[in-house]
Amino acid sequence: MAINAPEGTYDMLPDRKLFWEQFKRAAQEVFGTYGYLPIETPVIERTELFVRGIGEATDVVSKEMYTAISGGNLAKLLNGEKLSSKSRLSLRPEGTAGTVRACVQHDLVPQGAPPAKLMYAGQMFRAERPQQGRQREFNQVGIECLGAEDPTIDAEGIIMLMRFFTSVGIPDDAMTLLVNSMGCEKCRPAYREAVLAHMRQHEEGLCDTCKERMKLNPLRAFDCKNEACAQIMDGAPKISDHLCDECAEHHAKVRGYLDLANVRYQEDPRLVRGLDYYTRTVFEVQVADSDKAQNAIGGGGRYDKLAEEIGGRPTPGFGFALGFERCADAIAKAGVELPTAQRCDLFVACVEDAARTDAFQLAQACRDAGLTCQMDHQHRSLKSQFKLADKLHARYVAVLGPDELAEGVANLRDMETHEEQRIALAEVPGALS
Repeated sequence: MAINAPEGTYDMLPDRKLFWEQFKRAAQEVFGTYGYLPIETPVIERTELFVRGIGEATDVVSKEMYTAISGGNLAKLLNGEKLSSKSRLSLRPEGTAGTVRACVQHDLVPQGAPPAKLMYAGQMFRAERPQQGRQREFNQVGIECLGAEDPTIDAEGIIMLMRFFTSVGIPDDAMTLLVNSMGCEKCRPAYREAVLAHMRQHEEGLCDTCKERMKLNPLRAFDCKNEACAQIMDGAPKISDHLCDECAEHHAKVRGYLDLANVRYQEDPRLVRGLDYYTRTVFEVQVADSDKAQNAIGGGGRYDKLAEEIGGRPTPGFGFALGFERCADAIAKAGVELPTAQRCDLFVACVEDAARTDAFQLAQACRDAGLTCQMDHQHRSLKSQFKLADKLHARYVAVLGPDELAEGVANLRDMETHEEQRIALAEVPGALS
């Protein structure tokens, strides 16, 4: 039996890989205009980073992380020995915690410095049930801004994300931007108790997962996809009625800046993000004509306490992440033609094998001139070589045969117009450049 890729992963074949590279470049161009610079952190981090940063009660940490144990440490574990925290490593399930860790470790936001604006792109890993739009290995692009708590940062980031989505071909009217505030450590505890009281009144109708969430983080129940739970949580108290004055003012200013930029949004008091580190602003971008459980293509928010959680000094933060696979689906549904990896400026065809040496030299000369050039390596007939050139989307075919070589020329055919001209071999690279 053939060995296939593991469930929940996929091979990024040339066309998809080319699109991923273009997608990342587009992100760098858009985010760069706002001052964001690239960073790359390890794919594997100490497990405690995610436990402390994301939250032990989250589904990501409790159910979905891939934890790696090296051979020597595995033997210790099997013998009942306790492993040190340095020996427990996990594949990153998201990019924020690692980026904030890098900022803390390398002191990228010293006292009095301007905020650090960083962007990343790469693979993430979650042990979820694979389905359309949800893979176990997936690709994200994200940004993190560390060192500024002003609502202009929140609004700027949201606006930037919406501009990026439209720049890659997702129609504005196909997207819905949802915004909310999660409050802060001053006002959220009282709200948490109000939600918990509501859940206790309806505990019999909750799923087992939400019953567990009652003990750890009741607010996570707002994110439950169970229909019965969703109906119960629709009747829960609204965070907007429990915000302290500072959080209410911050949220109002974020909305005001979005209004100034003519960004359409909907307030959703039920919106929570799946990670525990969020404070105040949270937002999500959803697309129409997609599975309801998988319709979010990006989102994020503010996390002013995360740096402290992982051992740094108080450093406010804001960030978002977007899923490449879900974005690619949304772009395809919008009718945008995705790029193809195959590109060929010239195909050199041989009428007979005697021309192969000259064909090889011509191909090399064209490549030296910066052209994409291919030739037949399988001794095909001339007819088959033309079929191959067509399959490779070649712009031109240079035919070399006994007559052409005797004159020192190539018979150059335009594959779109089918016009032909004879050009001196030495002039072919310049004529196509």
